Amino acid sequence: MKCLVTGAAGFVGSHLCEELLRGGHEVVGVDAFIPYYPEAVKHRNLDGFRSHPRFAFHRCDLRSDPLEDALAGVEVIFHQAAMAGLVRSWSDFDLYWTCNVLATRRLLEAIRVQKPRPRRLIYISTSSVYGRFSTGDETMATRPISPYGVTKLAGENLCRAYLDAHEVPVVVLRYFSVYGPRQRPDMGYHLFIKALLRGEPITVYGDGQQVRGNTYVADCVAATLAAIKAPVGETYNVGGGESASVWDILRKLEAIAGRKALVKQEPERSGDQRATFADTAKLRSHFGWSPQVGLDEGLARQWDWQKGEGTA
Repeated sequence: MKCLVTGAAGFVGSHLCEELLRGGHEVVGVDAFIPYYPEAVKHRNLDGFRSHPRFAFHRCDLRSDPLEDALAGVEVIFHQAAMAGLVRSWSDFDLYWTCNVLATRRLLEAIRVQKPRPRRLIYISTSSVYGRFSTGDETMATRPISPYGVTKLAGENLCRAYLDAHEVPVVVLRYFSVYGPRQRPDMGYHLFIKALLRGEPITVYGDGQQVRGNTYVADCVAATLAAIKAPVGETYNVGGGESASVWDILRKLEAIAGRKALVKQEPERSGDQRATFADTAKLRSHFGWSPQVGLDEGLARQWDWQKGEGTA
């Protein structure tokens, strides 16, 4: 099967490419290398499979570049590309709007006229669409509290509009707090591990009682691959089944490090979710999927990767 992965040089996108190649598929990767974090980090993400004979890479900006070559002959599209992170979305809304909405619209329009048409577009969304409390199943009301969440929900709605009007075969996945090797350098667990390795202070925003349902990246990828067979129009939560507060995570990382963290507290950030935990009953029921990597093991793997890669 020939697959297209947008955001192929990113955190989850690069793991997805590797797993598709491992499964014998042909993979087309697309990435614009938008400088949200150092481009060198994304190039390292590609190093393990860039020269694979069944992998082709296009440096391509979905907002403006032609998409026909990347889409040629593709059967399944995994739309991972997005501007992520809530903090910057308040100050640079145009970047989030163009990357998350305009880019998605251009991709949908290209799929609409593609012949033969791909059999699935798997749109990667986020728990942020639910809002401050994201603890439940896919029927929860969508009430995003950050511009990032607003743009990702807008992308979902665009996909559904193209499904309704043009029969673009969309499936939506809402990821919950993915972590593990190659995690983006702006994400919380990456920052915590980096600070512990360097003996630097860790910043905790608010009271530290924010709770996250954590998803190890390999489990996230397995769910994403399962969605290839999902009924068109379905939406699934993707979560790992273990929740922890900020303080819980710090205690686990202190145990791995064998030292106490230096902590400083700052005011709560606008748009930060209070609690997230995915009800994944539908995903489990439809595909027999279940998470395989527990939080302690997953954090230890991320620690070892950051220490070994020198990303600390």
